[in-house]
Order: sequence, then C-alpha cells, then structure tokens
Amino acid sequence: MTQDALMRLIPALKTRTWAWWPAINDALPGGRGRRSLWSALIALVMAVLVTLVWLAGRYEASQLQTELERDTTSAVSDLRTQLSRHVQALQGLQSSNPSEAFWLLEAQSLLRENRDMLRIEWRDPALNLNRSTDSSLRSPVFERAPRAETLSETQQACAQAKRSSGPSYSRSFFLPQSDGLGMEVMDMCLPNTQGGVLVGFTVVTYGLQELITARLGVVYGRRNEISFTEPDGTRLAISGRQSRGLRVFTAQQLLDLPGNTLVLRLDGRRGEPDLFPNVLTALVTAMSIALVTVMVLLAKDSRRRLKAENDLAEALAFRKAMEDSLVTGLRARDLEGRITYVNPAFCQMVGLAAEQLSGSIAPMPYWPPEMVDEYKQRHAVRLAGNAPPREGFESVFMRADGTRFEVLIIEAPLISVQGQQTGWMGAVIDISEQRRIEELSRASQERLQATARLATVGEMASLLSHELNQPLAAIASYANGSLNLLKDPAALPQTLDDVHMALRRIAEQAGRAGKVINSVHDFVRRRDQAREAVAPQALLDAIAPLVNLQARKLQVKVHTRIEPKLPPVLCDRTMVEQVLLNLARNGMQAMDQPGSMERVLVLQVRRAASNAEHGWVEFSISDVGVGIADDVARQLFTPFFTTKVEGMGLGLSLCRTVVEQHGGHLSFEPLSPRGTVFRFTLPALLVDKMAA
Repeated sequence: MTQDALMRLIPALKTRTWAWWPAINDALPGGRGRRSLWSALIALVMAVLVTLVWLAGRYEASQLQTELERDTTSAVSDLRTQLSRHVQALQGLQSSNPSEAFWLLEAQSLLRENRDMLRIEWRDPALNLNRSTDSSLRSPVFERAPRAETLSETQQACAQAKRSSGPSYSRSFFLPQSDGLGMEVMDMCLPNTQGGVLVGFTVVTYGLQELITARLGVVYGRRNEISFTEPDGTRLAISGRQSRGLRVFTAQQLLDLPGNTLVLRLDGRRGEPDLFPNVLTALVTAMSIALVTVMVLLAKDSRRRLKAENDLAEALAFRKAMEDSLVTGLRARDLEGRITYVNPAFCQMVGLAAEQLSGSIAPMPYWPPEMVDEYKQRHAVRLAGNAPPREGFESVFMRADGTRFEVLIIEAPLISVQGQQTGWMGAVIDISEQRRIEELSRASQERLQATARLATVGEMASLLSHELNQPLAAIASYANGSLNLLKDPAALPQTLDDVHMALRRIAEQAGRAGKVINSVHDFVRRRDQAREAVAPQALLDAIAPLVNLQARKLQVKVHTRIEPKLPPVLCDRTMVEQVLLNLARNGMQAMDQPGSMERVLVLQVRRAASNAEHGWVEFSISDVGVGIADDVARQLFTPFFTTKVEGMGLGLSLCRTVVEQHGGHLSFEPLSPRGTVFRFTLPALLVDKMAA
C-alpha cells in the first residue's frame, strides 16, 4: 500500500472508530460504563506491560542460561582435545625407546609447556619406577606424601589401561603439601608396547586446579566460576570468584574420561535481571518519547524527501537545459549497438528526430550508402571492445537531405552505478566548418609565403642587374675579340685555338647568368611540396647564389661549416630554403652599419641531440652586427612588427611557423662580444628508417 493510500485511510478509520463510541457510551448507564471501559483498558495495558516485562526477563535469563551451557560444552570439548594431545605427545616420547638423558630432557620440556602436568613417570610392567621427573614450575608434588601411599589409584588405572590398550585415568585423590595446604590430583596411565608386547607404562600426574586454571581460566574464567565436582556435588577444584548476593546461573557437563568421570561446573557471575521500580511509568514514558521521536523523524524525513525531490527535479531540468543547449551531439548505445539516447544537437546535426533514431541498429540512417560496409566493420570492432577507449576518430555522416559532412567522434564506455559497462557513450562534433577554415588558412598562408618570396626578390632586383652585368660584359668582350680574330683571313691555327677558348668562356658566362636567373625563378614559382629527405648541403647550395649576390653588395664574407656525415632532414624543401634565406639576409643587413668591424656571416649545420627514435639537425646563422635590443627581442616574432623602414614584419613570424610545422624550434641568443645567432632544428631521417 502506498503512502498516499495510507494517508487517505487514516481519517476514514478515525471517523469509523469514533462513530460507534457514542453508541456504546449511551448503552452504559451514567459514567459507570465509561469508567469500566477505561479500567478494563488500563488493566489490559498493565497486564500486557507486566507480561512483556516478565517475558523479557525470562527471555534474558534463558539466554544467559543457554550461553552458559554452551560455554560449558565448549570447555569440556577443549579439555578433551587437550588431553588427547597430551596422550599423543607421551606416545611420541616413548616411540623411539630413548635413553634416560633424552627421556628426562623431553619430559622436562613437556612439563614446562603444560602447567597442568605435575609429574611424569616411566614404570615397568610390574609398575616399578624406572624414571621420573617433576615440574620445575613448582615444588615436587609428592614431597610430603610418599608416592607409595597413593600408588593404589595408579595401579587400578594402569590395569584398566592394560585391558583397553589405551590411556586410563585414576580417580582423583587429595595430596597434602608442605605449605599446609593440599590439592586434588589424578593420574593418567598410558601403556607402552613394542611389537605387541607390553614394555611399561607412562604415568602422568595432573593437578585438577592447574588443569582448569591453565586450560579454561583464560577463556571462560573471566565471566564464570569454573570447578570440578564429584557426582554428589563435592567440589574438587575451583577457579575464579563469584559475586555475592546474586542469583547464579549454573551449568554442569560430564567430563567422561577412560576410568574416571568428572563433573565440570560453570557458575555465571551475572545475576538474574531485576524488575526495576516504576516500570510502567518508565515504559509509558519511553514509548511516548519513542512515539514523539518517530513523528519528528518522520517529519524531518518528509522534509528531506521533499527537498531531495525538488533538488532532483532541478538537477534534471538543469541537465535537460544543458543537453538542449549543447552544440556537441551526444549518442548513447547499448552493448548490442542499439541507439538508446540522442540529444537535440545530434538530431539537428543529422536532420532526424529522436523517435526516428531511438532503437536504431546498424546500418544507421545517417550512414552514407557508399560507406555502409566500412562503417559496419568499424562498428563491430568498437562493440567487440578492441578499439582504444576515449580515442577520437573522424568520419562522414549524411543528413536527411543527403548532404555529407565531416564529424569527429569521441566514444567511451558507458559505466553504470554498479560499475558495470552497459554500453557506449559518444560525443559527435561537426568539423566541416573547421576543415573549411583550415583549408582557407592553408591557402592564405601559401599566398602569404609566395608574397614574401616575391617581396624578397623585389628587394634583390637591383642586385640582379649588378650580378648579371659581369657575365654579360664578359660575353660581349669575348664575342668582340672572336670577331676580330676571325676577320683576319690569314689566321693561324693558334688564332683558332684562341677563338675556341673565347667561345668556351662565353658559354660559361652565359651558364652563370642563367643559373642566377633560374635560382630566382625557382624560388618565386616553387610551391609547397610533400616532405622529402634532403641533404643539409643541398639546402645551403640552393640558396648560395642568392646569398652570395647580396653578400658581394654589402661586402660580407660568408663562411659555411657543415659537420661531416650528417643524416638527411625530412622537410619541405622550398619552405626551409626560404627560412635560411630570410635569416641570412637579416644577418647581413644587421652588419650593414658604417664603421663596423669585419663583416662575417657564418652558416653552420651540425647534429643536435638524438635518441633511438628521433634525430635532429641544427642550423645556425650567426652575424657580428649590433645585436637585438631587449624591447625588440620581446616582440621579435610578432607578425607585422619590424624595425626596417621598408620591411613587412612577416619574415621571422613565417620562419618560426615553418620550423614549428616541422616539429622543430627556432630561437636566438646574443654573441660575445657582439652579434646574434639564430638557431632552428629539423627532424633527421635515421639510418634504420631509411633502410626500412
């Protein structure tokens, strides 16, 4: 029955209860009937309360008695187990027919380990004493009373042991002690046979007081008084004390030993529960307090439940609002791959309603038809749990109108509250716009790089005329000289050799001019290419004509230092050549100052730090210019920042972008006493990877 049904039922019960009360009240004369009913009710309640209290007391008393009887049974079982272990130890003592010294040593060890053993004897078949030893933990037990006076009980026990071929215990007997007191002891006789022939007896004297103290006192003596009694109730040994003035719970259990029977008695120290005064008042007060407490707790529980329901409703509303506001699509699938949940963003992304997607299984309605087979295989791998969790992968989805769009899917196991996987939870991000922006950015960067190359060539246009003037002038001189030699009709063979030499010089100078023009043409027209393995020397050779062109104008000496046996670098050749050319030109322009010292530009390539998986080659361009000021160094790589009047501020920014795209790092530092060095690294192609 629900809580609402109970709340509706309570007023109805109240109405029906009080509906018959006036009829009964009218049927009784005067107030006598009402008083009788109240008296009967009070008597009945008192009787019930008294009965409950009495039953509770009886139940507690029975529980105490049951617990005491259980302890008694356990104590008897423990005693039997320990005595059986003693028998096994004594049998092992005689099993190898030991020498007297060894026997005494082992017997003393047993006595020290077992305080309840007072004496061990070895007797022949006629019960004559051969060997004996007393416990070192106390004075000899037969110090005052001679052993011969108590031998009769031992003889009866040994006779019984001989007949049963097993251990036998004597009746307990009293031994006076030298301190004026005495103790109850008993003997255990164990026959020893070899080859079926009786060779003697092992006799052990037990102290009953020590037996219950050592074996039972620690476990059972803290809350009970333990004693050995005879069948008539005479106590032979007692351990523990009993509180006076209490009714004691008593339990007895027979300790049935071969040849002797003892009674183990446990007296509980806890008394019977007393009936405390004013029990009715106390019970009524307790019940009233309990009733009020329950009502208060119920009221608090109702408020907490109401608050929890409100918090849950707010949390659900907040989560629903978040899910509706997300631009990331959410998709949940069970272990069989069936869609169990999609959020509005996912529905808007694929152009399908949640009702159309819920319960769908492969092939999904948003899969392009031409990719269904591929997606099914990937779907099976994911459901088999072979795909790495929380690893994103790109895919192509299809909207309801048939348009395709690229998405990034990040999927992870869906774990329940019990910690078990119930399916897969995926986040789907539409990256079609991101890919479009990346393509525009790539094209813009390519155009920017081409513009920078054109700007570089434009700055060097004036130098081209000077550089081309020399080979063209030489060509003209050699051509005029050849014409003059050929005009002489009586030319000698020596003259023809000179003409041939002049023609070779003309071809060399023409080739030189063509190389200068081709290098500039290739630098301007070359586009981004796939990364390839390029030798560092080839990169420096490619920019050498353009670097030397400006170096001759600025009167700069260019030194190239390449470490031998360098591995090739994996790079986009055109972009790296542009980086080297920009840094070299910047270094030469930094030294173009009046009255400066000797102008030297050093291009150095060496091996950088490497490991088994990755290798690096470091390129450095150093100059002896004026250096870089601190305020300029802080924004040196900022786009469109420049210290040149005609500069664009894109050179160093592009250089750093190119190096970082290759996975390297571009940095600079001052040289001593003056100058600056720029360094950047490129990935090297290791030997084992080249072989592969």
